[in-house]
Amino acid sequence: MSLDILFIHPNASKKIYQGLSNEHSAIEPPIWAGMLANHCRSKKYNVKILDCEAERLDYISSAKEINNYNPRLACFVVYGQQPSASSQNMEGAVATCEELKEINPSIKTIFVGGHVSALPRETLENEKSIDIIALNEGVYAISNLLKVENLNDDNYLKKVKGIGFRNKDNSIEINEAEIIVPKKFLDTDLPGIAWDLLPSLQSYRTAGWHSWSNNSDKQPFAALYTSLGCPYTCSFCMINIINRTNNSENISSKDSNIFRWWTPDFIIKQFDYFAQQGVKNVKIADELFVLNPNHFMKICDMIIERKYDFNIWAYSRIDTCKPQYLEKLKKAGVNWLGLGIENPSSIIRKEVHKDAFKNVKIIDIINYMRDAGIYVAANYIFGLPEETKESLEFTYNFAEETNTEMVNFYSAMAYPGSPLHLEARKNKIKLPDSYSGYSQHSYDTQNLPSQNLSAAEILSFRDKAWDKYHTNPKYLKLLESKFGINAVNNLKKTTKIKLKRKLLGDKI
Repeated sequence: MSLDILFIHPNASKKIYQGLSNEHSAIEPPIWAGMLANHCRSKKYNVKILDCEAERLDYISSAKEINNYNPRLACFVVYGQQPSASSQNMEGAVATCEELKEINPSIKTIFVGGHVSALPRETLENEKSIDIIALNEGVYAISNLLKVENLNDDNYLKKVKGIGFRNKDNSIEINEAEIIVPKKFLDTDLPGIAWDLLPSLQSYRTAGWHSWSNNSDKQPFAALYTSLGCPYTCSFCMINIINRTNNSENISSKDSNIFRWWTPDFIIKQFDYFAQQGVKNVKIADELFVLNPNHFMKICDMIIERKYDFNIWAYSRIDTCKPQYLEKLKKAGVNWLGLGIENPSSIIRKEVHKDAFKNVKIIDIINYMRDAGIYVAANYIFGLPEETKESLEFTYNFAEETNTEMVNFYSAMAYPGSPLHLEARKNKIKLPDSYSGYSQHSYDTQNLPSQNLSAAEILSFRDKAWDKYHTNPKYLKLLESKFGINAVNNLKKTTKIKLKRKLLGDKI
């Protein structure tokens, strides 16, 4: 039986994470590839998935595997371990696609993900190996495309909503947008992840810090969405660009801030599967899990009823993380909550539309979480537009004094699809000249300058701050007291790996 479509999760981990890729960066199940595969399978198409990252395949090996499958359509699903990773993962996707076209130019290729949704025309203009792109999340566009008998006939392609393609005369055609999956149809039209088409969950590993609350065991690891999108409009975020149904110029994620969720009865079946597979480490990848109590509290109730013993990591905003939710979250196995603090300064936070925090004391919420036995994964951004040397120091000092169990320090990045990206283009601010430049950990990282500081000054501060925090005796003492010496040793191995930065004059 011929293969209708092969969903491909590309691999560029070495370029994106440098030395961290060997043992320390997470290897996450490709959630969107799994969901799109299940959708197409529900439409009776013959479907496979190739996870190049989990299989540790380089570009050439990946292309050879795709050719061996010989699918009618090769679909590169370009997402990543966080929503903003789509642009950085274009690095591996494009390189693999180019290799594939060298081997077998007759295989039709399609790309789907945040980057191509943000920049559909530009992607097709720049990347000659890509035949078709899917706009927004691409669910209906992809399965409808498979109905087309001749994928080389432009007249047929013009009739498929939600795609863009290159005509035979090399002109770019962007079709009318297709709808995203309505909330009422999520359970049927995005019916979970095709776990049986993926490598064993033992092939996937969680982040080191998440494993600390599971005896530092990183594997096996599973991840899922219980909801899609976000109702907020933060300027640095591009997650909602995959909800895009407007093909006009200058559209960003803030124009599509839609939030949808699966029913708790549907979601608990995913957790049942994880339990059957002996998985403890679970990431709830929702941009905001702790948002709608009628949703997340019911899921918690079902996990508690089943007496599962998960080690769950999920995300919340400061202003949605209510003290009355915490006991039940902990009882359900939510050991970690990621908090988007971004910047503790009310002035700079207002720039990113998090002024809803003004009535919430950040320290109080952190203390409530700790009292409930939930560990805090605090996320900070250096280099938002009004950032100064003084505000950088203020943010770092706040983080150090708060001494949360985990921190992420990011440099502000103009991810395609975010309002910051539109602003950067409008103001002719330098953007990455490679896909890997959108990675926080790559050699060619190109973060944003602020009004007062250069990109290099901000990146240098970020890297030094990360090292200083994670080698601080006070922090190491906290880790040992809560997670034991294995966690401390794991972290020490990580801090020995120094990222090289082109922007800071490093050579490789």
